[in-house]
This record gives sequence, structure tokens and C-alpha cells, in this order.
Amino acid sequence: MSELLAIEDLHVDFGTPARPLRAVEGADLSIAAGEIVGVVGESGSGKSVTALALLDLVDFPGRVRARRMTFAGSDLLRMRGGERRALAGRDIAMIFQDPLASLDPCYTVGYQLDEAIGLHGNADERTSAHARRERALALLREVEIADPLARLSAFAHQLSGGMAQRVMIAIALAGRPRLLIADEPTSALDVAETADRVVVMYAGQVMETGAAPAIFDAPRHPYTQALLDALPEHNLDRTRLRTIAGVVPGAHDRPSGCLLAPRCAYAVDGCSATRPVLRALRGGTVRCHFPLGAP
Repeated sequence: MSELLAIEDLHVDFGTPARPLRAVEGADLSIAAGEIVGVVGESGSGKSVTALALLDLVDFPGRVRARRMTFAGSDLLRMRGGERRALAGRDIAMIFQDPLASLDPCYTVGYQLDEAIGLHGNADERTSAHARRERALALLREVEIADPLARLSAFAHQLSGGMAQRVMIAIALAGRPRLLIADEPTSALDVAETADRVVVMYAGQVMETGAAPAIFDAPRHPYTQALLDALPEHNLDRTRLRTIAGVVPGAHDRPSGCLLAPRCAYAVDGCSATRPVLRALRGGTVRCHFPLGAP
């Protein structure tokens, strides 16, 4: 498969330059055409911020830099602001995790679909109101919304959460994007059922990558293992779910060594002294001094 997206050494900082909050630190991400990649990790791991950085949606005081960021062979870092924004919604679309907050409460579903199709649809759809309406109905049928004709005149507050999410998916599909980003599309680690490859993030860093479901069958990073251990289906013989002690480090408690070391059940003294690098291992990559199962 040909490479569709490539991000190398992505950094996203908030706060002041003197006291930055590193939301994403040196992240790499590649996606091939037709590939489904699942990005997993706790809240605050940098998943959503990585997507926003790709779409040029990180607002001030956020600061984004990367060594390389390309989409379909085009250098995103060299694009002018207008060119970069033109990709959003057309070639790259994002389904945000809170549909009721993303839909405009003042306009109907039909109006918002019409606007998206008018901006990002094909030539006929952009110039024909009838074509836009037919496309809107087709999109609502595609996401399996019952009685799509009636839903065109509905407002966001008249929709259930699940129906609002389906409308957001329809709007994202309006421009026939080549890359679709879904923020929090599933619960827990259910991405194993649909993803070709998985990227595990923690505290803004990529901790492990690998093919699914192999990465879950034999995780190499203690963080991946800890996430799996916390799944309800892995705790059927317990009265309480396993948890990962502590919290994701913030701006001023970021360890100098491995970022997971204060919470890791496998950490030794050396883990807190030096920062591990992401290295190739068994068909994937892992950022750990002592990967699980390594000789």
C-alpha cells in the first residue's frame, strides 16, 4: 500500500516557552492508503492533539513543529494557511468525540449537511441545490439514520447522542475524504476488532506500535499490558477492576527518564535515569529499556 500520511518528530507544546506543557513529544505516525490505524491511550496521552495538529487546528498558545508532515505526497509544513485549511473537510475529515457540541444548535441537520456538501462536494453538488439534497439524503441512509427525509429538518437538540454522532459521520463523509479521523470512536481497546495496526501513546509519546491483533496478544510495552489488564473481560474473577496507579504526568512533574517509570510495575532504578528511545522490535516498535518478552 502506498503511503498516504507521514508525520515525523511531531511536537505540540502549550504554556510558555519557559514552562511548556508537552502535549505531544517526538511522535511519529504513518498511515498507508486503505489502512485502518487505531491510536490508543489514556486521556491526556496526546491522541486528539496529534489529530488537531495535522489539521492545523491547534490554537494559540499551542505551538506545533515537526521534522516532516506529508499527505498524499504534499508537504503540509510548506503549505500556506489557506491551502492547508482547504484539505480539512475535503481530503482529510475528522469526526469529533462530542457530536452535540460539534453540531451548530441554530441550524438544521439539512442546512449543515448542505453547507458541507456545498464546500467539499463534487462540481455538480456544489452548483445544484437538488444534487446537494439528494447527496444529503444518501449520506444519512449510508450512516443508517431512520427516516432521513424527516431528519433533514431536525435540530441538534432533537437528536439522541447516537443519532447526532451519525450525523457528524455523514458530514465528515460529505467531501469523500481520503483520510477519516475518528476521535474516540470506540470504548476501551475495541479497536483491535477493526484496526490493521495500533499505535499506543502515553504522555505525548508513542510507546508501542504493531499489527493488530498481535500487539494485544503479545504486548511488548508494560503500558500496553497495563491497559489490557484493566479491561473488564480480563477481570471477571476479581471484585474490582485492575487500575494503573497514579496519573499521566503534567507540565511540572514530567520524569527525566521513562515517562511511565513512576507508574510502571516493571520499573527498575535505571528506568528513571534515562529516557528510552523508540526502537524496532518484532515487526513493530517499542519505547522501553526492558520490553516484555524480549530476550
